[in-house]
Amino acid sequence: MSFKLGKKSLSKLQGVDNALVEVVKTAITLTKVDFGVVYGLRTLEEQKKLYAAGRSQTMKSKHLEGRAVDLMAYIDGKGSWELNVYDDLADAMKAAAIEHNVPIKWGAAWSVGDIRFWRGNMEEAMMSYIDLRRSQGKRPFIDGPHFEMM
Repeated sequence: MSFKLGKKSLSKLQGVDNALVEVVKTAITLTKVDFGVVYGLRTLEEQKKLYAAGRSQTMKSKHLEGRAVDLMAYIDGKGSWELNVYDDLADAMKAAAIEHNVPIKWGAAWSVGDIRFWRGNMEEAMMSYIDLRRSQGKRPFIDGPHFEMM
């Protein structure tokens, strides 16, 4: 099944780096899981609100530079927060990043760095990050919808 971005998602890509836009547009044609764009470029005021509400971990977000997107997975037309669908979505983002030669980091596998060079699927990348954080006695920060340019 092939999906496509809707008007609302395309509007959320306004101001986002063209290379990242191309990765997202290609990923939607490769994915097994439908998705839309919920955040692209953010204003400083938007970032402050998200940070104050605990929905962002930093005031140095790449969203402020147009170098990050948050994607929402859809199952049967409804938004889903189930983590297992985000690793499928991340597999499509990885393939698209490889195709366009764009370095991408995924918010559920922070320690991996550029997902283009991970030898395996994105579920394995996420589990590697989780194992690393636990071995350090730290809690992993899983942000499955988040993808950013490196």
